[in-house]
Amino acid sequence: MNPLHLVFGIFGNATGLFLFLSPTVTFKRIITKRSTEEFSGIPYVMTLLNCLLAAWYGLPFISKDNILVSAINGTGAVIESIYVLIFLLFAPKKEKFKIMGLLLCILAVFSTIALVSSFAIHKPNQKQLICGFAASIFSIIMYASPLSVMRMVIKTKSVEYMPFLLSLFVFLCGTCWFIYGLIGNDKFLYVPNGFGCLLGTMQLILYAIYRNNKGDIQKPTTDATLEMGLAKPYQQKQPNYFHNGQS
Repeated sequence: MNPLHLVFGIFGNATGLFLFLSPTVTFKRIITKRSTEEFSGIPYVMTLLNCLLAAWYGLPFISKDNILVSAINGTGAVIESIYVLIFLLFAPKKEKFKIMGLLLCILAVFSTIALVSSFAIHKPNQKQLICGFAASIFSIIMYASPLSVMRMVIKTKSVEYMPFLLSLFVFLCGTCWFIYGLIGNDKFLYVPNGFGCLLGTMQLILYAIYRNNKGDIQKPTTDATLEMGLAKPYQQKQPNYFHNGQS
């Protein structure tokens, strides 16, 4: 393996691990309160699918020299599975059925792609094409998840719900894997991660523009600032007697 390829793969693993671990504060809150409150479980289920597909794509019999891709995304799949299980444990009945249905769907999608690429397709380039295309689509979806937060930053002129460190590691993770894909000449890695690098750059630019603004929204709790999947990402300021302690 090219030494630079290895270096950027290791950096990509480190920054990717930070992104996967960032919601731990949210799940500590869910466990403590024994309630999922306003949080949505959908981002974790979709990220689980992305991790499964990317881990499968990185395996040697699908693509060459991408074992580091499998390593971080295999780790991510374990972490996201824990998040989903915790969410199902504490979610209300209606939300629980919705997330379970979505989970079954994404497992069916992954199983279909894995089985087809293992038994129905025998040419290596076709295996890589199908698995790489699927992994790229869901990687782009994962990176696009903060778009609503970016829109909120522009609307409120406040970065209170877009923490700097999270934006920085989105940028670093996307950049590392973008360069990793370029060095390995792998379009299924550099295209989606180039998109992630671009979105991370946009977040940092927004942060630089609005970092000194207090905005007109309630100051979030530490938990909420790390959460990418809020069903109701912000509330307008209200008199104190309307505030119920939830973000």
